[in-house]
Amino acid sequence: MIYKRSSALFAEAEKVIPGGVNSPVRAFKGVGGTPIFVKEAKGAYLYDEDENRLVDYINSWGPMILGHAYEPVVNAVVEKAKKGTSFGMPTEIETQIAQLAVSMVPNIDKIRFVNSGTEACMSAVRLARGFTGKDKIIKFAGCYHGHSDSFLIQAGSGASTFGTPNSPGVTKGTAKDTLLARYNDVDNVSELIEANKNEIACIIIEPVAGNMGCIPPKSGFLQALRDLCDANNILLVFDEVMTGFRLAKGGCQELFHVKADIVCFGKVIGGGLPVGAFAAGNEIMNHLAPIGPVYQAGTLSGNPLAMAAGLAMLTELNNNPEVFKRLEEKTAYLHEGIAKVLNENKITHTINRVGSMISVHFDEAKVVDFDTAAKGNNDVFKAFFHGMLDAGVYIAPSAFETWFITDALSYEDLDFTIAAVNKVAKSL
Repeated sequence: MIYKRSSALFAEAEKVIPGGVNSPVRAFKGVGGTPIFVKEAKGAYLYDEDENRLVDYINSWGPMILGHAYEPVVNAVVEKAKKGTSFGMPTEIETQIAQLAVSMVPNIDKIRFVNSGTEACMSAVRLARGFTGKDKIIKFAGCYHGHSDSFLIQAGSGASTFGTPNSPGVTKGTAKDTLLARYNDVDNVSELIEANKNEIACIIIEPVAGNMGCIPPKSGFLQALRDLCDANNILLVFDEVMTGFRLAKGGCQELFHVKADIVCFGKVIGGGLPVGAFAAGNEIMNHLAPIGPVYQAGTLSGNPLAMAAGLAMLTELNNNPEVFKRLEEKTAYLHEGIAKVLNENKITHTINRVGSMISVHFDEAKVVDFDTAAKGNNDVFKAFFHGMLDAGVYIAPSAFETWFITDALSYEDLDFTIAAVNKVAKSL
């Protein structure tokens, strides 16, 4: 495929935008080459500025669960925009989407809307600290909770040591309150808790990881975290920015039958518009201002366009729960097809899948945490990415990102994708 106009647009963007992009993964640094500039999208397809059509497997990193430009969502936004785009005052639609979300998700009574997944996770941790009166948090290596300072932490030298900043601008004072654990390793979490007795406010986790490729929790892992939290007066925070309203109507709490104390949302809950949210039971949520001491605010929180898009999306998912079964079936079909052709071409790989999230890792060992994800052959992934792009299939431009399946994908699209994998595999 030819990307002449995308290349020219990127050169122009680099002059006025750092790195030419407004989010780093878009820059293709992980795979090399020039990023694709999108002109429009519909259903399962992207159309770039060079008039190429691409079958899309990132779907705006998750929210387009029913496809791009999904008519009920678009119509809801258009009609709401005609009445004004922002007021800085309460609107009825905020209550309507809150009521629907609370009815769909187990174990929550109240929800507050914010403007991004980063803001949701940041606010959830502040709320956990305010509620418990403790300062430290445990997060997991490879789980991404946005770019708030508390989350940009790399590993220390052992269970009793603190993490260190992995980005300039994050202070050592902030880093000392973040403890880093290994995903799927209960013993490691127990060691951290024991070494920091009565100091940990919460454990925050992607219940299905999506930022080191798709990595499911081992059987019993989430419940073990729940038990540790209960035994040590620690809050369990599920970051469901990716998984919420995607893997099930009620997200991972429903899917794995494990209760979280606070749940963070984004992506699907906004129908593709900038939005985030965090939710919990009354006792915890009533600690938020204006009725409690924990402060959180946002001028554009509950923006009517985002609320209209989110309400339309959640209404569709709530009224048509069979979509989750269809998505799982399509993802399983894709998994089986890709595995078959990679095996036939003797390409070393392992595939992880949960519901409508899937990733291909170019390593034969099971991928269960960040360390095992990092062992994948990145040179093979780069060649695979560009081969798929040339074949008309757009996957995440990073070996450490999950693919997201949309219900707009037909089985013909899935067969097209599998055929593309077969073609690329022959050249790897």
